[in-house]
Amino acid sequence: MAEKSNALKKLFSYLIYKDKKQVKEFYIPEADEIRKQQDNCKVTRKDTTPPQEQKSKGIKKPVPISGVKQDKNADTQKADDKTISTDITENMKYIKAKFNASVNKDIVLREFMIAEKYKAFIAYIDGMIDKNVVNNYILRPLLNGEKFKGKDEECQLDFILQSVLETNQLKKITKHSDVVFDMLSGNTLLYVNGCNYYISNETKGFPARGVEKPVIEGVIAGAQEAFNESLKTNITLVRKIIKNHNLTTEYIKLGERNQNLCAIMYINGMTNPAIVDEVKRRLKGIDIDINMGDGMIEQLIEDNTFSIVPTILSTERPDRTAAHIVEGRVAIFSDGVPFAKVVPVTLSALIHSPEDAYMRFPYGTLLRWIRLLGMFFATLLPGLYIAITNFHQEMIPTELLIAIAKAKENVPFPTILEVVLMEVSFELIREAGIRIPGIVGNTLGIIGALILGQAAVQANIVSPVLIIVVAITGLGNFAVPNFELALGIRLLRFGFIIFGVLLGFYGIVALVMLLGIYLVSQKSFGVPLLATIAPRTTRSNDLLIRYPIWKQERRPDLLNTLDRSRQPEISRKWTQENPNYSHDRVGEDD
Repeated sequence: MAEKSNALKKLFSYLIYKDKKQVKEFYIPEADEIRKQQDNCKVTRKDTTPPQEQKSKGIKKPVPISGVKQDKNADTQKADDKTISTDITENMKYIKAKFNASVNKDIVLREFMIAEKYKAFIAYIDGMIDKNVVNNYILRPLLNGEKFKGKDEECQLDFILQSVLETNQLKKITKHSDVVFDMLSGNTLLYVNGCNYYISNETKGFPARGVEKPVIEGVIAGAQEAFNESLKTNITLVRKIIKNHNLTTEYIKLGERNQNLCAIMYINGMTNPAIVDEVKRRLKGIDIDINMGDGMIEQLIEDNTFSIVPTILSTERPDRTAAHIVEGRVAIFSDGVPFAKVVPVTLSALIHSPEDAYMRFPYGTLLRWIRLLGMFFATLLPGLYIAITNFHQEMIPTELLIAIAKAKENVPFPTILEVVLMEVSFELIREAGIRIPGIVGNTLGIIGALILGQAAVQANIVSPVLIIVVAITGLGNFAVPNFELALGIRLLRFGFIIFGVLLGFYGIVALVMLLGIYLVSQKSFGVPLLATIAPRTTRSNDLLIRYPIWKQERRPDLLNTLDRSRQPEISRKWTQENPNYSHDRVGEDD
């Protein structure tokens, strides 16, 4: 009976009107509301503190006699971003407050006594340091009292810095802002009570990817090493190639929130100082919340952000980076990104491949012309096909024109719609192949294109000739060695398609002229993008034809390097000398 009565009550509850309970929904409060709530919480905590606890706050824990003497003579100045207090308690409070240590469990502060006399602590971020280095080369020597016998009770950091710590890199830090940055970089900070500076120990130990083969700029001949996400590893890979004492590395912090470290490399005494100063001026002039890598840096320092053609060279190869540095350019590295940016560059530098330097000049020249032919097909072929079939049929041989007409006989769409449909489909397949991991992506790119093209032809949606045109266009685009330049060509291709369908050859020629005017007006850190072509200052031995390496005596004139001579006019000195036949020959009687 009780169950029936409950069921009747529930039934009547649906018939009787009742005020609905107001359910509170989540919303994002304004910053002012959050501050008011925090102020109210602080007031409540102050009012609800028991008097016994308030009295206990003034009680200090007992410390060793040496620590008490240091505390009496210590400066009680509070620690801030610029000042390091001589009181260990103030410095620990600052670090805990700066890193929100009460909630943030990654922050580790380890208090201990050095030689049972000096209060000290180390601070680091868990997961970013090598614990073996901290335990064996920092804590173990500091806790060994034998090393501190006979030492006075003054600030011991100088003695510790010189004779106790066993890490490979040590430096003094006199600002708390630098302390924060070093901790975020994976270093371990040491402080001893009574001193007004820290010691930063190199203890980076966060996981990093090893040196692997290039993925984007793969070559057959040449080095098979690529950059990774470690800034120091990338710099070391370049230094391994350029063994020159004038090779200089400078570091700059970027980003208000993350303070990502970037570096510039150049050869001091050879690179034009104006280029170096301009690179540093642009980097230091960046005021951004967070810096995620060289892609963001490129957009912030390039001359024209809206340029279709890149004005900064991006490469993942240390050998290519080293070759540009030796020519007088500046390389920019960013921590966490496996690429280097090279400035200034020209259009010819974007077309050249690192493989050219490792091949004999006939082979390198042949491959360079093939790449130029691929760029021509990737940019102009679809537009030329539309212009010829729509406006200039008289230019096609009769047999070929009849074959094209028969192939298009059953296709219900105009040529422009066919081309746009196939180009968009090809771009979708290429993008999907990149996003799908592993071998499946390559399979999708090959089989998907074949199946899609064959099905489109059989369904009379597109003509077979157009499939050939789109395929050659795609192959030409893949032949471009620079990925960003290939993306620009993909955009220009659609522009030539539109101009070709509107005005035929006249539209294509007009867009070519506009593109030429546009490229002539572009600059990369003060250097014209079409330098060595227009304007042409000196004859280049490494433009369209790659001359033998022994004929390239001078560096590019456009960079105005301090040392323009790359090698003497006669670099193969053995050709000017007679062979040495002074040894005895077997079989001679005299």
